[in-house]
Amino acid sequence: MTVSVPPESAEDSQPPRGPAEPLADYVVRLARAKAEAVAATGVVGVLVACDTLSDVEGTVLGKPADAADARRMLESLSGRRHRVLTGVCVWRIPDGQPRFAVAESLLEMGPLSEEFLDWYLASGLWQGKAGACGFQDERLPLRLVAGSPSNVVGLPLELVREMLAEKRFD
Repeated sequence: MTVSVPPESAEDSQPPRGPAEPLADYVVRLARAKAEAVAATGVVGVLVACDTLSDVEGTVLGKPADAADARRMLESLSGRRHRVLTGVCVWRIPDGQPRFAVAESLLEMGPLSEEFLDWYLASGLWQGKAGACGFQDERLPLRLVAGSPSNVVGLPLELVREMLAEKRFD
């Protein structure tokens, strides 16, 4: 097995999400861009690419730019439910067509105190995570309400397994 990571520019080069573009379409578009970047390297085999974003009351939360951005995101999640969507692309290269799907999970964040926010931001655990938080971060008061826990961490295993089975990749 070979693992290739697309260049950061694959995601960064995409136009921003427009007001009429559903979040599900946007995460698929980002997953496609990552897949195309890896495919362009000449890799052969089965390619799986994903992109995950959070949505709280209509506001999309990507990866925070800095600690202040992370604080803003965490404050917006505090005491609320939010969705996590992951766009998935599965593509057999060179002889297949890419297939796309979206996984969605619903989470609920308990209230976050200023003291907790200060500690969490200082810990650096927020870095590189959509919504500035990770489901795997045990100290967060974050509860899965519906959907897949693996989706919440960015790789919806059940959906990927299903997509691979549909394509008879096993």
